Amino acid sequence: MRWLMSLLVLLLAAVTASAETWPTRPIRVIIPAGAGSAVDVIPRVVFDQVSAQLGQAIIVDNRPGAGSTLGTAAVARAEPDGYTLLANSSAHAITPSVYATLPYDAVRDFAAVIPLGIGPNVLIVNSSRGFKTIDDLVRAAKSRPGALNYASVGVGSATHMSAERFRLSAGIDVLHIPFKGGPEALSEILAGRIEFYFCPLGTALPLIRDGRLTALAVNTRKRAAALPEVPTTIEAGFPDSDYAFWIGLFAPAKTPQSVIDRLYQETDKALQTPALLERLAQLGFEPLHMNPAEFNTFVANEIRGNAPLVKAAGIKPN
Repeated sequence: MRWLMSLLVLLLAAVTASAETWPTRPIRVIIPAGAGSAVDVIPRVVFDQVSAQLGQAIIVDNRPGAGSTLGTAAVARAEPDGYTLLANSSAHAITPSVYATLPYDAVRDFAAVIPLGIGPNVLIVNSSRGFKTIDDLVRAAKSRPGALNYASVGVGSATHMSAERFRLSAGIDVLHIPFKGGPEALSEILAGRIEFYFCPLGTALPLIRDGRLTALAVNTRKRAAALPEVPTTIEAGFPDSDYAFWIGLFAPAKTPQSVIDRLYQETDKALQTPALLERLAQLGFEPLHMNPAEFNTFVANEIRGNAPLVKAAGIKPN
């Protein structure tokens, strides 16, 4: 018994030491999306502050491909030591319904740490198209079924689901054109080859403000502070068309709870700094306050909620 008690004391001391010393070297965060996308920009902004607090570099490793599953799988296989993390978007809760088989389980193989924020996708069109309201777009789509198209950053992405939620509510027949990332989708909108795109607000804002793009609606339940004059899709008369875009931080399952707790505390602290809050607001993002347990439950609920939407959109699992 004395031997067991001694062993328990040693184990507790090791866990405490791990919490106090982590991190002792740079941390790598895999982002399963291309550079320049909202899924890339938002975490970089947050990690700059977290890195300063921890006194260690946080290195971003972009690994786009296969609907975000390539980078996500790499984190699921990583050593659960707190030095390889995942920053992913709403896509994390969509892929289980889009892919018949995945090399990981989106819930069991990850420890949800904290949401980095939530924001709208904004329905944008090229200003030269002449669409002034969302009703203009819907009328054009209904007058020529199947003739109009829309962009996304891939099958099963949040931008895809945003458009499908709107399409189903509006009852329109439009063609989906998936791209590898946000910059490519925006380029096609600007070139006039794509009719519309539900783009993360922060990415589209500069182009909306300089008049090259027109914002027709946002797909959150309330208007975006950065675009107060733009209605929500629900306000515009399309029920059940909201689909908020969130980004969160995950670690491999079995990462020590002490490391998860430290990572949560430092990120939560960073997300309360005025400078970071202001920067996120400029990008159209706002805090989504949850602790690790709450975020884990949120992700599980999102996965269940996305399944019927994927089915209604006619997306067949690969």
